[in-house]
Amino acid sequence: MSIAKEFKEFALKGNVVDLAVGVIIGGAFGKIVDSIVGDLIMPLVSRIFGGLDFSNYYIGLAGQAAGLTLVEAKKTGAVFAYGSFLTVAINFIILAFIIFMMVKQMNRMNRAEAPAAAAPAATPEDVVLLREIRDSLRK
Repeated sequence: MSIAKEFKEFALKGNVVDLAVGVIIGGAFGKIVDSIVGDLIMPLVSRIFGGLDFSNYYIGLAGQAAGLTLVEAKKTGAVFAYGSFLTVAINFIILAFIIFMMVKQMNRMNRAEAPAAAAPAATPEDVVLLREIRDSLRK
């Protein structure tokens, strides 16, 4: 079998296509969460804590002068950018919470749609007759 044919069979399997769609939607969803955190939540947090901008919090490891922005400090040498990490950590927490709520809602919908448990199937008549014969022979 040629490599092209094998790849076509692999790529067209349902799981691969579903995974690709999930990755694309996840990437777009990640950008939305980044925007929510960067443009809506972090400015509010900054306002609450007196106008602090977490994205520019860093420790200069190459003797950078105080007062530089993170971008400027990175140009002059290595930095320990813990403010960027805080922002990414908040992004993750929000994204994880949103995904948790989505999965919880989907599970609730699946439970509501689940059919009631079916009654056990009746035993076929020939099996019942064979059991009666067996029981009468034991007596």
